[in-house]
Amino acid sequence: MNVTETSAEGLKRELTITVPANEVEDKITRRLGEIAQSIRLPGFRPGKVPLPLLRKRYGPAVRGEVLESAVQDSSAEAMREHKLRPALPPRVEIVSAAEGADLEYKMSVEVLPEMPEPDFSSLGLEKLIVDVPEEDIDRAVERMAEGQRKSESVERPAEEGDILVADVVGRIGDEEIAGSRGEGRQIELGAAGLLPGFTDQLKGVGAGETREVRVTFPEDYGNPDMAGKEGVFEVAVKEVRQRLPASIDDELAKAVGLDTLAELRQEIRQRLQRDYAGLARQRLKRGLLDKLAERYDFAVPPGMVEMEFNSIWAQYEADKARRNEVAGEVGGAEAPQAQASIDAAAIIAPEETALEGASEQAPASAEAEKPQQPEHAPAAHRARSRRGSAEEPVDAAAIVAPEETALEGASDSEPAAAGDEDDDKAKADFQRIAERRVRLGLLLAEVGRNNNITVSQEELNQALTQEARRLPGYERQVVDYYRKNPEALNNLRAPIFEDKVVDFIVELAKPDERKVTPQELMTDDPTDGESAPAA
Repeated sequence: MNVTETSAEGLKRELTITVPANEVEDKITRRLGEIAQSIRLPGFRPGKVPLPLLRKRYGPAVRGEVLESAVQDSSAEAMREHKLRPALPPRVEIVSAAEGADLEYKMSVEVLPEMPEPDFSSLGLEKLIVDVPEEDIDRAVERMAEGQRKSESVERPAEEGDILVADVVGRIGDEEIAGSRGEGRQIELGAAGLLPGFTDQLKGVGAGETREVRVTFPEDYGNPDMAGKEGVFEVAVKEVRQRLPASIDDELAKAVGLDTLAELRQEIRQRLQRDYAGLARQRLKRGLLDKLAERYDFAVPPGMVEMEFNSIWAQYEADKARRNEVAGEVGGAEAPQAQASIDAAAIIAPEETALEGASEQAPASAEAEKPQQPEHAPAAHRARSRRGSAEEPVDAAAIVAPEETALEGASDSEPAAAGDEDDDKAKADFQRIAERRVRLGLLLAEVGRNNNITVSQEELNQALTQEARRLPGYERQVVDYYRKNPEALNNLRAPIFEDKVVDFIVELAKPDERKVTPQELMTDDPTDGESAPAA
């Protein structure tokens, strides 16, 4: 085999590789000999079929198989000899492969850059610590008690705060509003989220009465077919119920599966502590990634950046299309009707609508049989996660997990935020974001490789179990899907690996600890815009 490097520009390499004709022929002959041991042809005993006959019958197919194998083997050997670490699978262009002639082809490959040796001891990170204030627990208990408030039927006219149980139907002119008809709807007088004046017209109504409620839909109403028009709702009241005072005692705890109010408060404290700790870790991780992005600037493979950009741009366009559809700009004749159904239900009973919406989250069986990739996952996550050998391309951008994306701000994690901007400006922004993601992914991958950080099978099994629990009733289908699709399984491995690398770096960085209030923790860092190139 002869290898000649014809171009070395940046991270791109081009090689011309020649495999002598006699080597190709030897491989073809050996393969035909293997076939001869098992093939059965009429008139010949097993293993006695003449080679010329085998070559005539199977020669073209065997030659194609051998040429493909020769390209794979020789390209891997060429990269080893030249100490190339491919970032993506190489592109091959056959120059000559005629029978009896040398196999000659050109190989183009993007290689991983020379990585800096990072010093994590002087990153200047800060870890925020939050103690759960008692007043936060008090507010949480009060909200829970409010949600558990019971009601009782009363024989009097309805007042502010009462709940009407009523049959409802709404019309605009002579046409019934789609989705407005309902029996036994619950309407809370004075509840937020209803059209202005709707519940005011129901004050004083009693059980057994029917009232017509007239409302005017706002000019900027979501459904243009209803905007600015007058609607008439016929409300037949079956019952008037008054809310009982909120009860904060052991009975409240028992209503949510605990024994005492003290246990409930402790459960809330632990939950809030977990939430605050998770948010503090996100802030710490965001600070770490920003510091790394500031400190380490090196060339990245253009092909990897292009893949990541294409993923971001596809998400951006999908989000834009969804926004247009919601606004009634896309979707045809069915869109206004669907919007009318949703909005009319919200006018009558927002709590009921929320409960009905929960059922929509249940997966259809067809979807559960083949779980879909999360829409927010970067392209790198949807690609194969390979690390570390010269023979195999490494998709190091797969190391950057969705959390990193989510912490980079709206201009990165939420491409839809730029929906009103000019596409050219959006593309320039997303190009910078893609380059940042790839660079951080490469850096984290290298840190993990150099420090033997791996994801154990137990950790992967735990992630798979958590993923399966997201679809109750379809756990087996989810597990089977991931086990049959190594690429999907790598999507679970990548964020675990990233978190382990981040934890490793944080331990070396020894961040300073600072106690803050929950409000301070949840306030955006004013330096975010300066420290994050992607933003």
